[in-house]
Amino acid sequence: MEMPFYVKLASLFPSITEPEKRLTLKEKLKWTAIVLVLFYAMGCVFIYGIEPTRLPELAFYEIIFGSRIGSIITLGIGPIVMASIVLQMLVGSKLLAWDLRKEEDKIKYNAAQKLLTIFFCFFEATTYALGFVRPISPDLFPIVVLQMVLGGIIIMYLDELTTKWGIGSGVSLFIAAGVSKRIIMGIFLPQLEVAGRTVAGVLFSFFKYFFTGDLWSSLFALLPLISTLLVFAVVIFAQGIRVEIPISFSFAFGRIPARKWPLRFLYTSNIPVILAVALLNSLTLFARLLYEKGIKWLGVFDTQGHAVGGLIYYLSPPRDMTLAFCIIFSLALGLLLGLFVLKKYKKYGFRTTIIGSIVGFLIGYLILVLNQQNIPYPLFGFNELFRAFTYMIALGILSMVFSTFWVITAGMDPKSVAEQFKSSYLSIPGFRRDPRVIERLLEKYIPPLAVLGGLFVGLLAGVANLTEALGTGTGILLTAIIILQFYESLMMQHLEDIHPAIRNFIGR
Repeated sequence: MEMPFYVKLASLFPSITEPEKRLTLKEKLKWTAIVLVLFYAMGCVFIYGIEPTRLPELAFYEIIFGSRIGSIITLGIGPIVMASIVLQMLVGSKLLAWDLRKEEDKIKYNAAQKLLTIFFCFFEATTYALGFVRPISPDLFPIVVLQMVLGGIIIMYLDELTTKWGIGSGVSLFIAAGVSKRIIMGIFLPQLEVAGRTVAGVLFSFFKYFFTGDLWSSLFALLPLISTLLVFAVVIFAQGIRVEIPISFSFAFGRIPARKWPLRFLYTSNIPVILAVALLNSLTLFARLLYEKGIKWLGVFDTQGHAVGGLIYYLSPPRDMTLAFCIIFSLALGLLLGLFVLKKYKKYGFRTTIIGSIVGFLIGYLILVLNQQNIPYPLFGFNELFRAFTYMIALGILSMVFSTFWVITAGMDPKSVAEQFKSSYLSIPGFRRDPRVIERLLEKYIPPLAVLGGLFVGLLAGVANLTEALGTGTGILLTAIIILQFYESLMMQHLEDIHPAIRNFIGR
């Protein structure tokens, strides 16, 4: 059968061939390390001919797209992600009737994704050059755009190289690499003067205050690191919560037991919170454009770009370390009490965590009140508490809505999954293979998981942002889940290649 024209067009671009034999773990680690070094090196190559620009809102896009604004990887994985989302929505909604289990349709999908990625490289590079990465001269506009396009295309091939020759995918690797770099710098960075202000890592600040006898300042300096570790622990714990449904292969001669299919509590992963935070950041950028034109009802901003009034003010997290202290104390006490009760009385674990968190917040506030004379920050008031509440509610609701929307558009709803069961000859023991029967069973689990999982990741990201966690809440969620996925992939594919000492350490 003759392929469509876009498949022939995509074949004109070079592609990376797949390995002819199974790669060992050592070989995959080697190629992954090479890609990672190239990615970091490209982040140090800055675009020629642009004005030095730095907007606080763009830090979010650097995290989720694994980019560095102003460098040759300004676009990061943005074009790849946009192309994947567009195609996934078209295929999931059946607007494109492609069955990706067929080799012919898979070729069409890959060709369309490559061409769409290149298109988004040009589109996003032009958008950045018009709005954020401004050329110092109009004559340099095409040169600036081409530099960003070149970086985007190189990232596309590095992603393909990682997928075929490395561990996981380049998209995940670049996100985790970018966030990990931020976390490491946030911990170990020495005191420096950057753009007229003094910056220092957590450990440097901690030891600086500790050795001068200022214990409260040293404690507040450690809060971002403590928050980061707590959020990592919560994500790892939540990722392990699942509903396991037994499945089997059904053939004309009978059924063959297969395995259990896990429906994770975080059913839609971190997609909802990415979309929610992206919407809030886009709204903030729009509010800044209006503010520059004298329209202040949506947002009022100071010279550093932080919201100080308007609607955006109540949709952004307050930067208050005393509030962060109470939230961290609340989270830590709630988790400890919840885990302690969970070992003996499982049904009381969740409510104990909630009650413990409320009590922990009140205890933390009381500690601050009793030591107010020694605290290096003014105690938060009702305004900061109200801002934190509105921000958390907005982020939680938006994440819940986007989670429900993503389940429908990405083909993860009960009806689509039931059809996939039928086409894959899968069935659930004790139930007929009729998709309508399987759909009714899945409706008991998938919609509640989508709503609760979306709400949970939204609230958790909000907590991390309120507590000044290193790498931001969204970045920590992304990195924690990516690291867990890498770990699961290694355990499934290369357990026998892992050194015996490491295998014994992880209990395998």
